[in-house]
Amino acid sequence: MTVNTEQKINIQPNTDGFLGNYGGQFIDENLKEEFKKITDAFLSLKDDAEFNKELDYLLRHYVGRPSALYYAKNLSSRYGAEIYLKREDLNHTGAHKINHSLGEALLAKKLGKKKIIAETGAGQHGVATATAAALMGLECDIYMGETDIQKEKPNVDKMKILGANVISVTSGKKSLKEAVDEAFSAYLKEYDNAIYAIGSVVGPHPFPMIVEHFQSVIGKEARKQFLELTGSLPDCLIACVGGGSNAIGLFDAFLEDKTVKIYGVEPLGKGTKIGENAASLTFGKDGVIHGFKCKLLQDENGNVANAYSIASGLDYPGVGPKHCYLQSIGRADYVTISDKEAVDAFFELSRTEGIIPALESSHAVAYAIKYAQNHPNEKILVNLSGRGDKDVDFIIETVRQ
Repeated sequence: MTVNTEQKINIQPNTDGFLGNYGGQFIDENLKEEFKKITDAFLSLKDDAEFNKELDYLLRHYVGRPSALYYAKNLSSRYGAEIYLKREDLNHTGAHKINHSLGEALLAKKLGKKKIIAETGAGQHGVATATAAALMGLECDIYMGETDIQKEKPNVDKMKILGANVISVTSGKKSLKEAVDEAFSAYLKEYDNAIYAIGSVVGPHPFPMIVEHFQSVIGKEARKQFLELTGSLPDCLIACVGGGSNAIGLFDAFLEDKTVKIYGVEPLGKGTKIGENAASLTFGKDGVIHGFKCKLLQDENGNVANAYSIASGLDYPGVGPKHCYLQSIGRADYVTISDKEAVDAFFELSRTEGIIPALESSHAVAYAIKYAQNHPNEKILVNLSGRGDKDVDFIIETVRQ
């Protein structure tokens, strides 16, 4: 990995929302004033003592932070390197998504909004958003592809129990991209009364910046915990990347540590052909989707290509602009893991450490196993972004009888 040292690494977007060539704000003119209000409110509140006191209280006493850093002794013994897990799966609602969902809900309250509109793929963001909305007394509409509703029934049931209105999206591939399409369309009609709580570091500025800020707690905790536990920094970081919120949350705190290698793991799915994977940083080209510029899976005519992954939360044809930027300057490497490798890792962690990971997180675990065998003397930090409760029925019914 060669880092371009002439460019700043840990930067924030410019006033137009760009990180290098990526990001921006490609939206309808009538939304720009509303987005400026959101941007100004966020920039004011993120450093506000009272706002942060309220958020920190919730993260500690409601979410259960700091999440544990766990040395996976059995996995490490089996594969050679020291493997550590940042246990975001232990958070209330079972994943990292609650970190930014609470922040977005607090922001909505400060802006005087009455409703949260959101999309979800695997359902983890949907559950976290429904949870935050219930806590804050806000209405909540969650858009979810029909395919994902059938696949992730436990999370759909949770959203409904929490009081959210789950709206089935039946257009196109009936998955995450279409859910985002429909959620944005709904938001266009209600932005005076609602806020769009996007589920990753994607979308038009300021959404990637907002989600990144609230997810940065992962890396801040992990860096401190790793130093306390081992006396050194990790040799490498590994996290799965769909839109990329859990990964950027871990990576941010280590970007200036040039000795720490960074790997984002994309879903190779069934193969390298168009429509077989969701590895946009590996196979994508520059393009615009959902109001921002990123590496984007495209067909031969330049249209947005279908994305696929066994993990619904990674099934997106684009990726966060910060990841595109980090790749462009050589600070992070982006690699791929297939469906089969992810499922194998799902069972390996379950049966070796007694921890059932989400299929999304299983991609990171799979690459850590592969990496460990070739780097036996290194310390590896994996972000275990979510737990696998939501995937159990799907795994049992469709993967292994």
